[in-house]
Amino acid sequence: MSDSTPTSSTGQAPPLPECIKDPWISRSGWERVQAVLRPTEQGMLSEEVVGVVKSAATGLLLGWLYGGIPAARHSKESFIHKSQAEVYEHRVDAVRSSHHAALRGFVRYGWRWGWRVCMFVTIFNSVSTGISVYRDDVSLSHFAAAGAVTGGLFRLNLGLRGLLGGSVIGTALGFPAGAMISWLQTLTGESIRVRKRREEEALYLNQVEEWNARLGITEGVLQEIGAAQVDSAETDAERIDKLLQLKRNPVTEREEER
Repeated sequence: MSDSTPTSSTGQAPPLPECIKDPWISRSGWERVQAVLRPTEQGMLSEEVVGVVKSAATGLLLGWLYGGIPAARHSKESFIHKSQAEVYEHRVDAVRSSHHAALRGFVRYGWRWGWRVCMFVTIFNSVSTGISVYRDDVSLSHFAAAGAVTGGLFRLNLGLRGLLGGSVIGTALGFPAGAMISWLQTLTGESIRVRKRREEEALYLNQVEEWNARLGITEGVLQEIGAAQVDSAETDAERIDKLLQLKRNPVTEREEER
C-alpha cells in the first residue's frame, strides 16, 4: 500500500481525511461506545443499537402474549360465570360481550406484562452490549453484570434489601442467558466483536485504496494541466519570435521617415 501511495511535492504521503478511521489504532472504551451510538454516514443506526431495539420489540411481543392470552381466557370465563343470570335478545350479543371481555383482559394484562418484559430485556441488552463494546470483548461476566444491574433496578422500590436480592437473582439469570447467547454466536463461527473488527479493517482498506486512486487521478490531471500550460507558453513564444522576424511594411517605414 505504501508503494502505490501518491506523494506530495515535499516527498511525503498526504494525510488521510478524518472520515477514514484506522482500526489498528487503539481507541478508548468511551470512543467505541460513542461510535456505536453515533449514526453512520448513511444515517443508519449501528448494528448494536438495532439489536437492542429488536430485542425490546421481541420482549414486548412475548410479554404481551404471555400475560394477555391467559388473562383473556380467564376474563372470558369470569364473564360467562357472572352473566348467567342476564338475558340477551340474541345469542350473538352474548358471544360478542364475552369476546369483548376477553379482549379487554388481553389488552390490560398483556400490556402490564409486555412493558415490564420489554424494559427488562432493553436494560439487560443495553448494559451487556455497552460493557462488551467498552471492553471490546464478549464474556459471561458482562451478562452477569447486566443481570445484576437489571434485577437491582427492578427491585429498587423494595429498598436496599430488594436491591441486593434483585441483583443476586439477576446475576444468577445472567450467566445462563450469556451462555446461551455466546453459544448462538459460536454457531456463526465468530462473535459480534470479532466480525465487527474484521468489517472495520476491510472497510478501512477499501477506503484507503479509493483515496489513493483519487489522489492518483488528481495528480495526473494536475500534471496534464501543467504540461498544457508549458506547451502553450512555448507556442506563444515561438509565435512572437516569428512575428518579430517578419519584414516591416514599406508604407510604415515611409511614414516613420516623414
